[in-house]
Amino acid sequence: MTANYRGISTQKSFQLWRWALLGLLCIAKFTPVYSQSVQFQVSSQKNLLENVALIVNDSIIAQTNVEGIAHADPNLIAGQTILFSAIGYPNQYVEIPLTDIASHYDIVFPEQENVLDEIVITAGRKPEHISTVPSSVTILNQQDIQAQSNITSNLSAILGNAVPGLGTTTNKATNAGQTLRGRAVLVLVDGIPQSTPLMNGSRDLRTIDPLVIERIEVIKGATSIYGNGSGGGIINYITKKNKNAQFFGGQSVVGTSFNPLHGKDTWGYRVGHYFSGRKNQWDYTFGGSIDYTGLQRDADGKPLGQTDGLSNVYQYNAFLKMRYQINTHAALQWMYNYYGSTQHAKYISENGVYGQTPTIGVPGEEPGKPAGTPYNHNAMLTYTHDQLFVNTQLDVTAYFNSFSSMNRYVASGTAWYGPGQTMINSDKKGIRINFNTPFAVNSNFAEVTYGLDILNDITYQELTDGRVYIPKMNMVNVAPYAQLRMDFFNHLIFKGGVRYENANVKVKDFNTIATGPDGEGSIFVSGGDIPYSALMFNAGLRYTKYAYFNPFVSFSQGFAINELGRILRRATENTLENLATDPIITNNYEIGFSSRYSIFNLSASYYISTSDLGVNLVDVGGYLMPQREPEKVKGFEVALDARVLPTLSIGGSYAYVEGKATLDDGSEVYLNGSRISPPKLTGYLTYRPTELWNLQLFWINTGARDRFAPKDNGKYNNSEGPISAIHLFNFSGSYQIHEQWRVSLGVENIFNRKYFPTVSQYRALDAEYVLGNGMTANINVYFKF
Repeated sequence: MTANYRGISTQKSFQLWRWALLGLLCIAKFTPVYSQSVQFQVSSQKNLLENVALIVNDSIIAQTNVEGIAHADPNLIAGQTILFSAIGYPNQYVEIPLTDIASHYDIVFPEQENVLDEIVITAGRKPEHISTVPSSVTILNQQDIQAQSNITSNLSAILGNAVPGLGTTTNKATNAGQTLRGRAVLVLVDGIPQSTPLMNGSRDLRTIDPLVIERIEVIKGATSIYGNGSGGGIINYITKKNKNAQFFGGQSVVGTSFNPLHGKDTWGYRVGHYFSGRKNQWDYTFGGSIDYTGLQRDADGKPLGQTDGLSNVYQYNAFLKMRYQINTHAALQWMYNYYGSTQHAKYISENGVYGQTPTIGVPGEEPGKPAGTPYNHNAMLTYTHDQLFVNTQLDVTAYFNSFSSMNRYVASGTAWYGPGQTMINSDKKGIRINFNTPFAVNSNFAEVTYGLDILNDITYQELTDGRVYIPKMNMVNVAPYAQLRMDFFNHLIFKGGVRYENANVKVKDFNTIATGPDGEGSIFVSGGDIPYSALMFNAGLRYTKYAYFNPFVSFSQGFAINELGRILRRATENTLENLATDPIITNNYEIGFSSRYSIFNLSASYYISTSDLGVNLVDVGGYLMPQREPEKVKGFEVALDARVLPTLSIGGSYAYVEGKATLDDGSEVYLNGSRISPPKLTGYLTYRPTELWNLQLFWINTGARDRFAPKDNGKYNNSEGPISAIHLFNFSGSYQIHEQWRVSLGVENIFNRKYFPTVSQYRALDAEYVLGNGMTANINVYFKF
């Protein structure tokens, strides 16, 4: 049955892509070309400016594209004064003569000090300045990613070290428990969903190589802007695009990693080559990388336990992005990324005793297939047009994601009879149609963003021997949405919108997996449809007049059909109607501000997140099952940095989160460690003695959390173990030898501290009581051509 299903799925995927391509080409064919229009090139003193509005008589007549270019009809602007409006810059006015109008005008905005000039596209489905977004946003730009990549290529570690509100890395191939503000996060690659909310495999943070990421956008708090699974927020990996004006150029990197104090078997390597260029109307970027991690050892030199570990892991990535400029207003773009990461362990775990002795690695060979992510395919085709009608911008995207997550081999399972190894498979395909129409109200900028998302997600979990653990869950979600933005008094920005989630999950008849011989413990469940529908709201205000106080307030809702597979596989009823499969609607209330004054940058926010239904995984008879009681999570985040000297910058952040569930009798219980991370405090120091040197020291501290009492036998329930504080220091340094050559050195855990990661502590399991990495060095050489 599996082979037949995959054949049908592939055929349907091909048909979807064929019709999407034909539709986009038809749109492109009838795209008009404005040969008689007047061109405006708009820039600041540093960058080309996108989404600058050209306003004449309270009407927006054009907006600049990604290259800072806008076109206008000469008949509309002759003898008029054009107002150029860009967030973060003072308005510019250009008088156009009645006759002898030039064919090209250059408009340059002066640079403003203390302006939040980062661009974010994830929050509103279009590029916008971070200073206009009424919610908490963290952006890791190319410099941030490079500094953290010098230390490690593990994306879950990079994000855990740098993003306030996100749990620290598990030091494993999975990111279970690495929540954002105490709730599940939706991971995207260029807007393509990587997470598997129907059955969370917790391998979505490590789905792409950092070498192909241009920046990472983290939108915090519940949001339904990209659909199912973002109760805690969104992490969107934005892949690199060509910035090379030449026909051919690129970058190569060769590196090695090792434990400087206990080097045996710890040596790893990294090789990557990426090329880009431009020819006429074509842009391209392509390349690939191979990354091998050697044996990981603790501070004493002992091999780490191998349960879902990262020792002897091979990571492969291949990337292609091409863009064709059809004309001045329209373009087609293709993107494909392959990622694979599997462990070929030369050691096996020797279990310790939780709270007493750690689990370590001993020489041996793990049975079964290599655990990890055997493959993750992402493909996307996008058509854009920035002057469709009345200055409306259109983006149409067809995408496909095929993801596989292989769990480790279990010699004696508790959930099924005998040994086994499970694999989660998820195939997603969808179409996004997005319009953006700007307009003006009393010379104030306004716009409406609206469209339709269609997603088909088929997720299931089976054993490698053919037994079905979770049946195929075939979800079709059709979601129309609309977002309004209005600027009042030039400085008060209102954003609000609605999204209607209309999903249906189809499940065929199935038998739960047997827990004994001859089908013992198996239950027949009649299949059927599980419908879901919900109208989601969001609204927010941000006041942008003063750089030293830029406040916001917001309310947003998130929608999740989370852990449905876990409910199905432990079914005790014979029909779907009797199972508790209701969706989780999360309400996020937030207030915060950002501030830039003199040498200081400060941001802070306080939030409350509630849901009538929860998904806290609790230990029920040895199995983790979702707790469906109402939940309330609250916390705050503060980040401060300062440029003390032209060559010296310092900064840090603090994040606190706590959460409880309310039981039927009215009593409250704390959410366990799989949901709530301990307080996190970070700090950094950047020193650049010359333009050639860049030296950075990072400090990561996770605080203590002890909310649960042990059972009568002295042991803790799964995920309720106490957490002790951890202090770690990392170093990142680079030296630019000359224009083409650069060398970097990164050191993780530079003081070789002996510690247990938070997941090893709260899980309270012998097999997962594993120490963290000892000192690890990474050396990379980069060549740019």
